[in-house]
Amino acid sequence: MAIFAGDIPAAMLRMPGTPASAAYADESYAMARKGQLELNLGVNLVFSAAGGLVGVGFLIVAAPMLAELAINFSSFEYFWLACLGLMCAIMIGSADPLKGFLSLILGLGVGCIGIDPAAGFPRFTFGNVDLLSGINFIPTMIGVFAVSELLRGAVEIDKAGYLVQDKVGALFRGLGEVTRKYWRNFIRGSLVGTLIGALPGAGADIAAWVSYAIAKRFSKEPEKFGTGHIEGVLESTSSNNAAVGGAWIPALVFGIPGDSITAIVIGVLYMKNMNPGPTVFLQNPQFIYAVFIIFILANLLMVPLGYIAIRGARRLLGVPKNVLLPLILLFCIVGSFAMTNSPYGIVLMLVFGLIGWFLEEQGVPVAPLILGLVLGEMFEQNFMTSMIKSDGSFLAFFARPIAAVLGVSTLAIIGWTLFGALRGRGDKIAVS
Repeated sequence: MAIFAGDIPAAMLRMPGTPASAAYADESYAMARKGQLELNLGVNLVFSAAGGLVGVGFLIVAAPMLAELAINFSSFEYFWLACLGLMCAIMIGSADPLKGFLSLILGLGVGCIGIDPAAGFPRFTFGNVDLLSGINFIPTMIGVFAVSELLRGAVEIDKAGYLVQDKVGALFRGLGEVTRKYWRNFIRGSLVGTLIGALPGAGADIAAWVSYAIAKRFSKEPEKFGTGHIEGVLESTSSNNAAVGGAWIPALVFGIPGDSITAIVIGVLYMKNMNPGPTVFLQNPQFIYAVFIIFILANLLMVPLGYIAIRGARRLLGVPKNVLLPLILLFCIVGSFAMTNSPYGIVLMLVFGLIGWFLEEQGVPVAPLILGLVLGEMFEQNFMTSMIKSDGSFLAFFARPIAAVLGVSTLAIIGWTLFGALRGRGDKIAVS
C-alpha cells in the first residue's frame, strides 16, 4: 500500500513518497505536466496491484526454488548485481551519457563518507561525529527531489496557476489501450521485480531502477523516456510491487530478510516464538497461509483504497503555491529530522536540495546520483569482501556459475553501451 501511495506525490509534485517511487518520479511528473496525470495515476494503481499479485503468486508457488537460488548468492554475485544496477544509471542518463556518469560518480563519492566497511576507518568525516554514520538516504532523497523542486517553484511563485493541473479526471480511461500495447512490459517488470526482491538486501527500490533501465534499453521509442512516457512507469511500478512479495521468499524459507520491511517482520516473528525458516512450514503452516491470504487481500484492496487516496490528494492541486510550498517544506523538515533525530538530517536535506537544483539547472540528471548512493555501499562492500576471499585474484569473480553469467552480462552491456555511443558519435561526424 505504501509503495503505491508514494507514486501519488511523485506524479503530482515530483516528490516520491518512498524510495521505490524515485526511479520514475521524473517520468510521472513529466506526464502530469503534459496533462496525463489521470493516465499516470491509473496505470500506477492498476499495475501496482497486478504486479503485487504476480509477486504473491511466485511467493506461493515458487518460494523454495527462488529461495534456493537467492541463498547461492555470495559476495561475488552481489558485486556483479551492483554493477548491473550502476549501469542502469548510465542508461537512465543516456540522453547525455557523460552527464549521467558525472552524476553517478558524485553519488558514489557521497556514499564513501562514513566508516570504511572493510577497515572500519572513518573517511571524509573531517572530525564530525554525525558524518561517521554516513549520508542518510532519506534526507538526501528529500533534498534532491523535493527541496530542489521547491526552489524551482519559489522562483515562479508569482506566476498564476497550480503545480500541475487543476483537477483529476477519469483515472481508468485509456488503460485498455495501454495494456494492449505494453503487456510485455508488465510481465517483464513483474518477473524482474520478483527475482530482485528474492535477493536478500535488494528490495523494491533497486527493482524499480533496474526495470526502468530495462524498459528504456529495449523500448522501440527510447527517445520518449524522460519526456513523459508511460512505458517506463508501467514496468517500474509493476516491478517494485512484485518485489515486495519476492522479498518474503528468503524471509519465510531461510529467515534472511529480503529488504528492510521483512527485516522488521522477522524480528516480530522471533518475538512471537515463530522462528522463520524451513521449520515454520511444518510447525506453523497456518501462519504461512495467513500471510498468503493477507497479501492477496491487500493487493485487491489497493485498487479501491488507492482510488480514494488519489481523489483525496487532488485537493493539493487547488492550493496556491504561496501556501502549498511552505507546507511541503515543513513536512520535509519534519521527515528529515525524524530520520536522524538531530538537525543533521535537516542540514543534509538543505545541502542536497541546493546540489540537486544546481545539477538540474545545468542539465545533469539527479537519478544517477541517487542510484549511486543506494548501490555504492553494496558495490564497495562486496568488492572488498570478494577480493579478501580470492586473495586479490580477479578471476575468482568469474569462477562461480551465477557470478560468471552476471559478470559476462555486465561486461556485454558495458561494451554495447560504448559501441552505441561511439557509433552515434561517428554518425554525427559523418553527417556534419
